[in-house]
This record gives sequence, structure tokens and C-alpha cells, in this order.
Amino acid sequence: MAEQQLVVFGLGKEEFGIDISRVREIVLIQNITSIPQAVDFVEGIVNLRGQIVPIVDLCKRFRVANAAVADESARRIIVVNIAGQNIGILVDGVSEILRIPDESMEPTPPLVAGGIGSDFITGVAKVDGRLIIVLDLDRIFSSEEKEVLVQAVE
Repeated sequence: MAEQQLVVFGLGKEEFGIDISRVREIVLIQNITSIPQAVDFVEGIVNLRGQIVPIVDLCKRFRVANAAVADESARRIIVVNIAGQNIGILVDGVSEILRIPDESMEPTPPLVAGGIGSDFITGVAKVDGRLIIVLDLDRIFSSEEKEVLVQAVE
């Protein structure tokens, strides 16, 4: 039986998952240095053990309302590799790592989660009555947006 292993995190009221093999690390939020005139979803950059990593707010990227996070310390940065570049994604909290059998995955509906286009979504996992939107990291950003992220660290 084939399965996927996902890191599950919250953005607003929704749960999302990304392939664990793409995750480099999950870190506490550090001092984020703002970049003047950056696109609105780029929060800034951080120095992660000597490497400059751009930080992206997926709530802003997907136009999802931030959750009223009762405990701000729950927020995390998930460092992922996209097109050879380490990028930090700012999330409201990381909840768990799940093994999802392929039969629990549904194909992508035309529109999901308050306006996120199906281009970014691999599918939707059904787990214990919950729906977890599985993101395709390679398609979250356009070529132009990836270039902006590369320039942010130069």
C-alpha cells in the first residue's frame, strides 16, 4: 500500500500538508529582517546558522485570514527547498507528521480553501473527519516570484 508522509500545519482556519521529504527543518520564529519594497507576502529574511533564508507568509500569499493565534509561540518557520533554494514559510503552527495512504487522498477540487487555486494543490487528504489540503511546493510560486525570492538573499 503506497502512502505519503506529510508535515501538517495550520494557516488561518485551514490545515495544510507538505511532503516531509521537502522539509529541511522546522524552527522557532527568529528576528525577521524586513526587505524594503519586497512583495507583500515576503516577510523578510533570517540568518539561519550563517545562511540567509527568505521568509514567506503563506497566509498573505494565499490570501487566507490569519488565525487569532492565542499562543504566538506556536507559530513556526518551516524551511523547505524550492527549486534549489531554501525558503522559510511562516505558519500558524505545526501540528503533526502523518502517514496518508493513497486511498485517503482525493483529487483536487476546482477551488479550495478560500481562493487558493487548484494549481498549488496536489490533493486533499481525508483523515479522521478532517480535510488536509496537500500543497505542491513547486507550484506555489510563479517563476517571477521564485526569482524575487532568490534576489532577496543576494
